[in-house]
Amino acid sequence: MKRTFITLFATAALLFAAKVTTDYDHKADFTRYHTYTWMKAEAGSPLWPDRIKNAVNAELSKKGLTQGGAESDLSLTAFGSSHNQPRLTTFYNGFGPGWGWGWHGFGDTITYVDEEPVGTLVLDMFDTHDKKLVWRGVATDSLSDNPDKNEKKLEHGVADMFGHFPPKPRG
Repeated sequence: MKRTFITLFATAALLFAAKVTTDYDHKADFTRYHTYTWMKAEAGSPLWPDRIKNAVNAELSKKGLTQGGAESDLSLTAFGSSHNQPRLTTFYNGFGPGWGWGWHGFGDTITYVDEEPVGTLVLDMFDTHDKKLVWRGVATDSLSDNPDKNEKKLEHGVADMFGHFPPKPRG
């Protein structure tokens, strides 16, 4: 029983955690970036671009960057999208004879396919002066029917994106 509970808890934690990846130009000197401006933020709903900007602005402020005008060091774009992803749920019952955690024989298996709404945010940072992409963050998470929950997921995903920002110089 204890093992089953731990497995279910670990699985639930994974299901509710956003998948976040980041990449950056390893030659870029992030110590020279102090200001940023927004070029564009788009999402499926007109309510979300401001929410995306607010979440990103809050994290960049924590990192010491300030929002500026057209001559800022960095230019940002964000694109939010959603799609339905198939989710398979399989149930096993009617295990045959056996003992403990060992082999129990064959039984019935039922698999259900549900559509799970998934949201993705892609955030790009360009060096304003040479127009080169210097950093990209991508966050993907399941969506709720509750917009407030989705906004919290956005905030957590963006916070995770900036967990190791600015990147340390290489070499």
